[in-house]
Amino acid sequence: MLDGGMNQRTIGLTLALCFFVGAACFAADDPNMGTWKLNETKSKTAPGVEKLTTVVYEAAGDQVKVTIDGTDANGKPIHNEWTGKFDGKDYAVTGDPTSDMRSYKKIDAQTLKFTVKKGDKTTATGRIVVAADGKSRTVTAKGTDEHGKQFKNVAAYDKQ
Repeated sequence: MLDGGMNQRTIGLTLALCFFVGAACFAADDPNMGTWKLNETKSKTAPGVEKLTTVVYEAAGDQVKVTIDGTDANGKPIHNEWTGKFDGKDYAVTGDPTSDMRSYKKIDAQTLKFTVKKGDKTTATGRIVVAADGKSRTVTAKGTDEHGKQFKNVAAYDKQ
């Protein structure tokens, strides 16, 4: 028979394992998870707006980490990260001078709605729709750039 301390450690390890397995199952079931590369020929990007060439969604405990790489309006490399849940609440963005908060909300199994903010001002909103086969996705965004000019982008991505 196990002593009380050993029993508690076993239960704690079992619960921790269930938590991490549950997070991994969430990640495996979500069609957004993985690496997405911009398909420039299928995209309609407004001139003077950043180009997000690679987007990676990965599990981070019970949250999702989104890592974005691309180029800014001047062609300089950009990199930013967001970690949060698809619950419609704002979570911090790091590495992006044009935004400091972002939220994602799951609309259905294939669709996310997102909002980008700088301070208390919404700068962009949009939708991410993953194709039924899970091999591509379309990101539609509209907003106002850092110079106050309105934009609308439709970016197509292929799953890697």
